[in-house]
Amino acid sequence: MYTKVRTFIEENQMIQPGDRVIAGVSGGGDSMAMLSMLLRYAAEKDFSLEVVHVHHGIRGQEADRDQALVEKFCSRYGTACSVYRYNVPKLARESGMGHEEMGRIVRQRAFRDAAGKSEENGKRVCISLAHNQNDLAETMLHNIARGSGLRGLGGIRPVNSGTIRPVLCLKREEIDHYLEENRIPYVTDTSNLEDSYTRNRIRHHILPLMEKEINRETVSHMAEMSRTLCQAEDYLAKQGAELLSRFKVEDESYLLTEEFFREEPILQSYAVLEALGHLCQSRKDISVIHVRHILEMNEKHTGKRISLPRGVCVRKEYAGVHIMAEEIFAGDLLEEEWKLPVPGTLHCQLGDFYVKLFSYFGEEISEKKYTKWLDYDKIKKNLSVRTRRSGDCLIISRDGRRKKITRCMIDDKIPVQEREKVPLLVCESDVLWMVGGRISEKYKITPETERVLEVRYQGGYQDE
Repeated sequence: MYTKVRTFIEENQMIQPGDRVIAGVSGGGDSMAMLSMLLRYAAEKDFSLEVVHVHHGIRGQEADRDQALVEKFCSRYGTACSVYRYNVPKLARESGMGHEEMGRIVRQRAFRDAAGKSEENGKRVCISLAHNQNDLAETMLHNIARGSGLRGLGGIRPVNSGTIRPVLCLKREEIDHYLEENRIPYVTDTSNLEDSYTRNRIRHHILPLMEKEINRETVSHMAEMSRTLCQAEDYLAKQGAELLSRFKVEDESYLLTEEFFREEPILQSYAVLEALGHLCQSRKDISVIHVRHILEMNEKHTGKRISLPRGVCVRKEYAGVHIMAEEIFAGDLLEEEWKLPVPGTLHCQLGDFYVKLFSYFGEEISEKKYTKWLDYDKIKKNLSVRTRRSGDCLIISRDGRRKKITRCMIDDKIPVQEREKVPLLVCESDVLWMVGGRISEKYKITPETERVLEVRYQGGYQDE
């Protein structure tokens, strides 16, 4: 098993001489097996290894047990171990997001902090995570169900932006065999045994059923399929970038002429994705609908204009479709306000808002950062979207205590230069939701709620 992982590391050029590898180790079987193999590989190759363990403050004594096991194992092998402790329930409550999403954010913070310390010493840093082939298959199925292009169908990559996954070549049963054969201690996170999360339901029911009823090598075949899809994605992205380069006007501008629209449709889509990725400096908030809007602009009348997330403007001109960066000035946005259709979709300078209305029968409340549920029965007037104004406050407690929006932004560590761009969902002067943050206590779902307003936002102003 170790030989297989060592070959996988070298084939994917994960670790170079002199690197500093930071292994994320939870204490579970996957991460403990990965750590064991990295220790063996470090004895053969010239790189340094350290461990980061994140204590989420969720599972009480079980979490303390996990930390103790990781620290003891690292001490036995003389490996540096940094423990980062966070009160995830408190942070999630204050930010208005779910535990799972906040857990992901604090882990990223821990890795960034550890990597920053290493980079100060001039070392190239790799973050090593313990995803395996089963994780890859689960991710692919999840993305298929939610809707995805080639990028999502490719699932988890072995190497991606400074992150390596050395045991992605192993199935979970192979890892279990390695743990038993080498008598490596590990712990079981009991929350992984529950079916409350979609990924756990895929893990416990759907994937095992596919292996039993369709093909016992489902996981291996999906891993091979992932490799092929990633290659196809990389090739099309490269071709799209080459196509786009022919229509670059200046650093922050692209003019797509009729010649562009005679190319293969899939290359047009990848070229537009490349343009948006460059102008937005991230593909995180870009969806297929944004690409479709831009491609459809070629059929619009001259002068037609749309605004996309992160200050991107698209305008139909006589010569073609012009995509450019559009600076969002706070002074302009202070007076702007967009009415929110209920139900419906709003595309505006601040992003995209997708609104649903449905009856409430006690369902579990959505806790996602950019999707919120509000008690529609308490909303008496038309809703709209705008940025902050003087005097804006958010009700933060059941007794009606208020906090200024500016203070909320400071508490959420939103940079000063970004605060004028944060969308607010409002009902006249009443702030219902600071997008990306918490919602007003006044409009939260209660057992008496009859109708739920669901608002989903795309076009985030934050990187996390």
